[in-house]
Amino acid sequence: MTTLAETVLDGVALGSVYALIALGFVVVFKASGVMNFAHGSVLLLGGWTITAGHSALGFPLAVLLGAAAAAAASGLLYLLSARGGRGAGVHVATILTIGVDLVLVTALARGIGADFLATGDPWGTAVLRFGGVSLAQSRLAGIVVSAALIGAFFAAFRWSRWGLSMRAASADQEAAALMGVRLGRMRLTAWCAAGALAAVAAVFLAAFPAPGLDRSTGQLALAAFPAAILGGMDSALGALAGSIAIGLAGALAAGYQDRLGPLGEGLPAVAPYLVMIVVLLVRPAGLFGSKEISRV
Repeated sequence: MTTLAETVLDGVALGSVYALIALGFVVVFKASGVMNFAHGSVLLLGGWTITAGHSALGFPLAVLLGAAAAAAASGLLYLLSARGGRGAGVHVATILTIGVDLVLVTALARGIGADFLATGDPWGTAVLRFGGVSLAQSRLAGIVVSAALIGAFFAAFRWSRWGLSMRAASADQEAAALMGVRLGRMRLTAWCAAGALAAVAAVFLAAFPAPGLDRSTGQLALAAFPAAILGGMDSALGALAGSIAIGLAGALAAGYQDRLGPLGEGLPAVAPYLVMIVVLLVRPAGLFGSKEISRV
């Protein structure tokens, strides 16, 4: 029972961090209709900036610097994709993000090398114990910080002018533009926000019990992509629900793979995608995604 409780807590903590990344996928898709496959490399850039700056600036300022760097990179990517995909549709812009991802990951991999880099987080290897259940302090911090940022995002999405503009543009871009919504500014802000959230997620992906940030950390964003698909690419609430589901699936697969014998080998790596496939077979639009209605 203790093992199950620890596994569930780890899954919730991991899912909350995935939610920061999945929200980035969703907010970019809602704003511009683009699948941003460079999101993982932007996450890696933000994390690498934090590892490079924490010694001189301290951890809080380094996180702000990393978030700013990731936001700037994501904003520049939007401007590049908007110019490159002008008049050619969102599919060209999506393919462009794949090319940018390959270039950026290659450059960052050379800078990081084969080392594991520390982010300088204040939690270290501290472990909390309550009722016989152990939880890394970094995991608890990840839940708290993710909850605060996600709550702020939903508040802005519900009550700010930016959130109103995004909801209007998501419903009908032409009508929103005619009503005075500046689509370019709204999209740029959405891409920058997605990058900043990814940088914060990088801190917790590299924190204990992980050995640190390495050149493969950006690939962990791929586990959040099924979460966004699972919840529905046009639903911020779906991204949250999908992330928790994916986090729990990954944690349970890792915690019990030894008991599954040969079936458990490599299961944690594919568990997010298995869950996504099963759900999409039942609900093709995702858990909270909008169903497309075709008139015949």
